[in-house]
Amino acid sequence: MEETLSLPQVRKLVLLSQRVPPAKPTGSATAATLSAIEHLGYIQIDTISVVERAHDHTLWNRNPRYEASQLAQLLDSKEVFEYWSHAAAYLPMRDYRFSLPRKMALARGDQEHWYDRDDRVIEMVLERIRKEGPLMAKDFDNAGKQPGDWKAKPAKQALEYLFMQGDLMVPRRVNFHKVYDLTERVLPGGIDTSEPEPEEYARFLITRFLEANGLGRPAEFAYLRKNTKRLISATMDEMISNGELLPIRVEGLTFYTLPNSLEALSQPLGRSKLKILSPFDNLLIQRKRITDLFGFDYQIECYVPAAKRQYGYFSLPILWDGKLVARMDCKNERKHSLLHIHHLALEPHLSKLDAFLDALHRELKAFLRFNQCSGIQLHKVSPAGFKPALQAALDDLT
Repeated sequence: MEETLSLPQVRKLVLLSQRVPPAKPTGSATAATLSAIEHLGYIQIDTISVVERAHDHTLWNRNPRYEASQLAQLLDSKEVFEYWSHAAAYLPMRDYRFSLPRKMALARGDQEHWYDRDDRVIEMVLERIRKEGPLMAKDFDNAGKQPGDWKAKPAKQALEYLFMQGDLMVPRRVNFHKVYDLTERVLPGGIDTSEPEPEEYARFLITRFLEANGLGRPAEFAYLRKNTKRLISATMDEMISNGELLPIRVEGLTFYTLPNSLEALSQPLGRSKLKILSPFDNLLIQRKRITDLFGFDYQIECYVPAAKRQYGYFSLPILWDGKLVARMDCKNERKHSLLHIHHLALEPHLSKLDAFLDALHRELKAFLRFNQCSGIQLHKVSPAGFKPALQAALDDLT
């Protein structure tokens, strides 16, 4: 018989599994950062820097003592590596072998690359990195000044081709530009490089998702992972029959969870803590899931024409009281160390406005420090009647 959970129970389970708001930190700050990456399974990388970048923002929300130097340290110590999850991401090195199915599929031609193969350029790129060591795309831009040279665009495509199929890795970035090196020179000694069998890979995708998210559905386990839906479905059937997965009914929908996951519901959730989330936070990345479970219909509007934006270019979802209650379009004007709140939009269901304001005030103080801002400027609030109270609270921050 399927167990039934209410939406408040489900939201609590999801948030506890996502570790947001975070529990009281223990151990070193760098260890806490590694723990967050290993537990969540990936941290998405994004180039947008309207506020602090997505990977830093997501880690800071799990580890209040987070600093970007910790991520650099974990890359240098080879405890984390860069590759592809559903998108570009930092992944735990302990999971390296589970990046191999995608790499091997690309290398075998079972999955298409983004770029066409150019054997001449690929071999030239590999030969230079073998001889010279780690290189960036700009190191190949000689603008055709010497015979046999080629411009950066084909070389960059070759670098990405080799990176995606596993010949190259990215041991670090310089000013956010990738540095490429041979995989054998980047991997730590003793790492398991055996490709997992298909069922083992499917079990990994299912269990890691559920450990980090509490409960889920087949389409969520296979999210943006090509050619995995049928394999995941077959593996789920076996896991259900063995009692390794439990079906859960939520508002007429069937989800699945691990047998011990529901024990988390006995733990407290820090409902009074407010968190300002990145649009690429692990909690939010599957939009339909968040609509179904949290009633929060979210779209990042930086890809939407300006005239059609409802909330703003880069609105940040706000989590409070176990719910997603607002979104805040922000921009860090770094030249003047000024954080602009272009538009704060409250969800219609948000009540207890005084308590929300207190929680927002506390978190904005920390958010200013995280963004290295000393001032804050409020522009628009929806509903407008909330603006005077918020402005009075912000005046206390500067």
